[in-house]
Amino acid sequence: MLRIKDVHKTFNKGTANEKKALNGVNLHLNPGDFVTIIGGNGAGKSTTLNMVAGVYSIDKGTILLDDKDISDWPEHKRANMLGRVFQDPMMGTAAGMQIEENLAMAYRRGKRRGLSWGITHKEKELYKERLAMLDLGLEDRMTSKVGLLSGGQRQALTLLMATLRKPSLLLLDEHTAALDPKTAKKVLDLTELIVDRDQLTTMMVTHNMKDAIKVGNRLIMMNEGHIIYDVSGEEKKNLKVADLLQKFEEASGEDFSNDRMLLS
Repeated sequence: MLRIKDVHKTFNKGTANEKKALNGVNLHLNPGDFVTIIGGNGAGKSTTLNMVAGVYSIDKGTILLDDKDISDWPEHKRANMLGRVFQDPMMGTAAGMQIEENLAMAYRRGKRRGLSWGITHKEKELYKERLAMLDLGLEDRMTSKVGLLSGGQRQALTLLMATLRKPSLLLLDEHTAALDPKTAKKVLDLTELIVDRDQLTTMMVTHNMKDAIKVGNRLIMMNEGHIIYDVSGEEKKNLKVADLLQKFEEASGEDFSNDRMLLS
């Protein structure tokens, strides 16, 4: 499904601000894998997702998705293969457009578009059905402007838009980090439900160790642009936060001093 082979990325090369973000990352995802990614600030987590999405070009290495070498593809060419949800709830939706118009944009992603913009009755029924699954009452507000929704509602809508047409790969970049704990749990529960229902191959960056252990079938830990720990199956299910801290120290030779990670 996804193969990342020896990928390197350095920002601001040759300047005083040079930063080696990825240093030979290798990762293979099987169809249906739900991988959570943890690590300290600057470990390379979000950069890895952005490399897959084509936000930045890679310096060296290969990225294969669905057996296609997408290493040099621009971001827009990869867009119809990927679903993405960002940390900022405001990024994934168009605030001035109606809920159903946002869904229509997502539903028609990658399709040829004619002069007609009208949303068909069949489409409206589909949108209403999917919105009802969120259990937020949005199915009765389809003509409301998205800008009137709360952050949690917008993030849930973004998640729905990202998965409305089954993507080859779903990328979740700390998509609950900006939400209050109750809303974050709601969005994370919805994530698990949608990923499980549609058997989506998923990569989720998180700072929350408990979520990283609980969610998905596989967990990887990154440090200084490397993957230093990769665990799945029963071993992952039996992990505790203390185990992850110990694994980090063993693999990196350092104490895990990231306050945000420890507090979460």
